[in-house]
Amino acid sequence: MKLFRMAAVLAVLAGPTVLAGPAYAQMPNLNLLQEGPGKTPEEKAAEAERDKAYKETLKKIPDSKASNDPWGGMRSDPPKQPAAPKASAATGAPKKKSGTAAN
Repeated sequence: MKLFRMAAVLAVLAGPTVLAGPAYAQMPNLNLLQEGPGKTPEEKAAEAERDKAYKETLKKIPDSKASNDPWGGMRSDPPKQPAAPKASAATGAPKKKSGTAAN
């Protein structure tokens, strides 16, 4: 019987901590401490100069042209070009078919 009572007491004491766990995770993170010292005017001016230089550098980057090939990423090889006709067939005499009886 003492074991049952001890288990009940532990359940009662552990109950609020189990129920408060998920609720604690949803509470906002409040920082009640004072912020550190502010930036000096020189630091603010240096930061503004860095930001300005960064933005100017971004403007110098050319825009990349988007590919018009929607299936370009699916192909492993570049598209193959059709074979050019042979020069000897175009300028030479027509060839006779072999194996014909019309001689």
